[in-house]
Amino acid sequence: MKSIIVKFFSLFSVIRAYNILAIVIAQYLTSIFILGHKENTLDIILDPYLFAIILCSSIAIASGYIINNFYDYEKDMINRPIRSSIDKTIRKRTKLTLYFSLNLLCICLSFLISIRAVIFFLVYILALWFYSHKLKKILIVGNIFSAVLTITPFFAIFLYYKNFELIIIIYALFLFFIILAKDIIKDLENLKGDFTLNYKTIAVVYGEKFAKVVISTIILISHINVINLILNFDIGLMFYYYYLCLFILAYVLFILWKSRTKKDYLIIHNIMRALIILGIFSIVLI
Repeated sequence: MKSIIVKFFSLFSVIRAYNILAIVIAQYLTSIFILGHKENTLDIILDPYLFAIILCSSIAIASGYIINNFYDYEKDMINRPIRSSIDKTIRKRTKLTLYFSLNLLCICLSFLISIRAVIFFLVYILALWFYSHKLKKILIVGNIFSAVLTITPFFAIFLYYKNFELIIIIYALFLFFIILAKDIIKDLENLKGDFTLNYKTIAVVYGEKFAKVVISTIILISHINVINLILNFDIGLMFYYYYLCLFILAYVLFILWKSRTKKDYLIIHNIMRALIILGIFSIVLI
């Protein structure tokens, strides 16, 4: 019984179930309050096609975390020894079996939506694998691709509702740059493992100072996006969230240049993560 519980928590850790849950909530809130705001809320929640899209997205993301865990095992042993010791209770062979099973399930379920959905999720699955296998070790490309893959499930929702208003693009750009900044901050946090295993991150190739310059530039771009949203778009009560973003991002910029240790970067990483989570639940204010 104890072994089963340990393996359950190990699997929970490998697939990052908390991240997947956050994305599911974000997809439903985006559908209800932004993309499908003209439709009845209950109809959106009970829409079987929307449910299938979100389910396929969740399965694909889970398989992506599994293959990423598979390739990053050695790096995680250096950067996150405690979590890695939990993750290794699931054998590599089991992880691969689960990875292929989830991908097959995702493609089979997407047939219930449409052929376009099958193509979309097939490309997404391949992109997740290619990122874990090759792209994440390539300078800058890995960071950009990681941010793109994170917001890709939302494009499935955009395609379903055929809603491509300018404000949607601005929202997506804001989220993209916040995730990109968080990803490069994470590279600073994982500098030891990346350097040891020759991952070509900005921090490894150009040093911590240059990485901070890049992060600062991205945060300044995010500030411009926020000001643009506040001044030029009808965002309802969500302007409270964006005003808060201005202060939080300014604070992140301030403490970033004072940070030196892995613990410092972990704090900043968690602040950026909290900002994203807060943004998800702030969608109800629109």
